[in-house]
Amino acid sequence: MAEPFDDLKEIHSSSSSQNIGEGIVIDIGTGDGLFVYDLARANPNKFYIGVDANPRPLEKISEKIHRRPNKGGLSNVLFLQAAIEDLPAELDGIANEVHVHFPWGSLLAIVARADRNGLNNLRRIMSRDGLLEIVMALDPERDESEIKRLGIQSLDATFISSELEPRYRDAGFEILEAGVGNPESWSDLKTTWAKRLRGNQSRSLFYIVAKAI
Repeated sequence: MAEPFDDLKEIHSSSSSQNIGEGIVIDIGTGDGLFVYDLARANPNKFYIGVDANPRPLEKISEKIHRRPNKGGLSNVLFLQAAIEDLPAELDGIANEVHVHFPWGSLLAIVARADRNGLNNLRRIMSRDGLLEIVMALDPERDESEIKRLGIQSLDATFISSELEPRYRDAGFEILEAGVGNPESWSDLKTTWAKRLRGNQSRSLFYIVAKAI
C-alpha cells in the first residue's frame, strides 16, 4: 500500500474546518476492507478509513480503490496498516463514527474488558459526540481457550452496568445501548465475518453503542 499519511494530513485539515462532507468513519480491525468499501460506495459524501494491523488482506482492495471509477475506484476511502496500540497521530480527533466489528486477540480484549489504554486510543481519534459501535461474536465452547487467555468475563447486563459502563466513562465514553443478539438478526452487517458466522447458532453477538463525551 502507498504511504497514506499525506492524505491523512489533508483529511485532518479538512475535517477541522468542517469541509469533509457528511463526516469521517473509521473501521478498526477492518480485515479485508469490504465493509468499508461497500459503505464508501453507498455514501459518497462521507470519508471512510479502514485500519488493520495485518496488511495482507487489504492488498487487493487497496489497489482497487485507486482504479478509475468505472473499474471500482473510489476517492472517499483509505486503508491504513496500524494496530490500535499505535494509531497514527494524523487520526486524532477526526472520526465522527468508529466501528469495531468482530474483534479478536488484543482488540477483543480491549473492548470486552474495557482496557483503559486501548479505549483512550479509540477516544483520541474521535470527535466529541462521535459514535462508537462495537460488535463481538463469541462461542463459549469454540472460543473457550481464547476467552480464558484474554481474561474476558461473561458479557451480561450485570457486568455491563457494574464494570464496563464506569470503565468506558473513565475513558471518555457514555454507553448508550448494549445487548446480545442472535447472529441471524445481524444480516445488515455487510462484513465477511458476519456472513461466515451467521450460521453458527451457538455464537452470541454482543454489541455496544457509545458516545464520545
